[in-house]
Amino acid sequence: MASFLQAAIDDDWKAAAHLLDLNELPAERQAAEGPVLARQLHGVIDRKAVLDWSLLIDRPDALQTEGGDNKAQAGEPRRSLLLRDLPLDVIPAEIRLNRVLPEGAEQAVWVFTRQTVRNIPALHLHYGPSSLEQSLPAILRNKTIGGLMWWELIGLPLLVLAAIALGWVVHRILQVFWRRANTRVTTGLLRASSIPIIIVSVTSLVWWVTGSIFVFSGRIDIFLAPLIATGFVTALLLFIVNSVEVLLDELIAPGDDVDLTLAKQADARVLATRLNAAKRVLVVIVFLIGAGVVLSSANLASNLGLSLLASAGALTIVLGFAARNVLGSIMASLQIALNQSARVGDRVLYKDELCHVERINMTFVQLRNWDSTRLIVPVEEFVSETFSNWTLQDPAMLRIIKLKLDPRADVSALRDAFNDVLQKVSDSDTGRNLDDLSGSSVNVADQDAFGIEVWFSIPCKDPNTSWEVACDVRERLVAKAAQIEEESGRHVFPESITAAAMT
Repeated sequence: MASFLQAAIDDDWKAAAHLLDLNELPAERQAAEGPVLARQLHGVIDRKAVLDWSLLIDRPDALQTEGGDNKAQAGEPRRSLLLRDLPLDVIPAEIRLNRVLPEGAEQAVWVFTRQTVRNIPALHLHYGPSSLEQSLPAILRNKTIGGLMWWELIGLPLLVLAAIALGWVVHRILQVFWRRANTRVTTGLLRASSIPIIIVSVTSLVWWVTGSIFVFSGRIDIFLAPLIATGFVTALLLFIVNSVEVLLDELIAPGDDVDLTLAKQADARVLATRLNAAKRVLVVIVFLIGAGVVLSSANLASNLGLSLLASAGALTIVLGFAARNVLGSIMASLQIALNQSARVGDRVLYKDELCHVERINMTFVQLRNWDSTRLIVPVEEFVSETFSNWTLQDPAMLRIIKLKLDPRADVSALRDAFNDVLQKVSDSDTGRNLDDLSGSSVNVADQDAFGIEVWFSIPCKDPNTSWEVACDVRERLVAKAAQIEEESGRHVFPESITAAAMT
């Protein structure tokens, strides 16, 4: 291989031809066709075979002397070395070296096999320089930085710009179709397929240019081939995931007009949460399938320059480290959806924030606060924190109003006032959310230097509306307390609290 590449650098194709097994050619044609085949083979190797020199043992017999029993073929002379196999029609074509003993020679030599030589014209036609490249000025085909040709340094940025421009054009065209869609399902499917279509368009452009217009050298192709495979597979899997999600949301899931926070929507909350779980499972399955397809189609193990990366241990470590946060979030989201600790529409008390669970996404949980602001919590943080789910199990609950009162306050009068307030609230629009009023109570729960703490317990049917009920009752109760204070001349609220607050 060193002799072959040196002959190519010296442009000595006659010397390079001696490293090809030309025995299938008639002797009178070998001198003329050998150099041509050598040049064509070098063009294919330069573009499609990044050599791993550690596999080419610097011994005439290629004897593996290192590694002991743990190394394949350790201690055995080898007669054949596979450098690379390339897709060609139905059967892949191998670029292989064989150790042969020429007639009349005393020592065996390494040459490119007859089968490799037989496949050179087809390989060169498929992987060699394109006709457009061959028509470029010679100066653009000269080697420069990193062994790349000048046209590659110029053409690669232009290809990236063309791909970006094509993606933008496709996006604008899809926007026109969005505006003309007349159903929610159609609009959802168009939006779901927009990113996959853009990825397919951009990847197809790169695949067509690198396969038909310009064939880049192996230093670039070793990255382009996996990227192209990744692009097509990613687009297909994204389309499947997005389309299934749209169909589930539009045809099965409760609509956007359904208020999941109502008590009567308990079944709808369970359905919405299970659909979220189904989406997470689908994402995990699609990710595993996609990773397997990309690794197999990109054929990383055959790129000798990536032999270390393609080993099972190293590749597992790299992929696991890169995807640990994403997969951890997906599994945490799946955990919430499966154990039903927080369902879509549930009212939860999270870090002293009273919220409704609005969405359970793959990486975050979206909570809607009482003032319609949104609290975005990373899903891993959400599952690791303790929170109170007011909707879980029995929806009925007691909402407690805690008031600090003067020690001399007439608790009996306040109890009567509280019962009167509950009766008036029950006759209002808020009253439909009150439970049996026999469950109400007034209790002196604590006392200190500032006064007594009185708990007013309000029976509520639904925790999702209990906060609004408590606000209404508190407003009326404070007004009643002020009226009692004015009529009786006795303090209801302690003055010392105001003094302490001012200091």
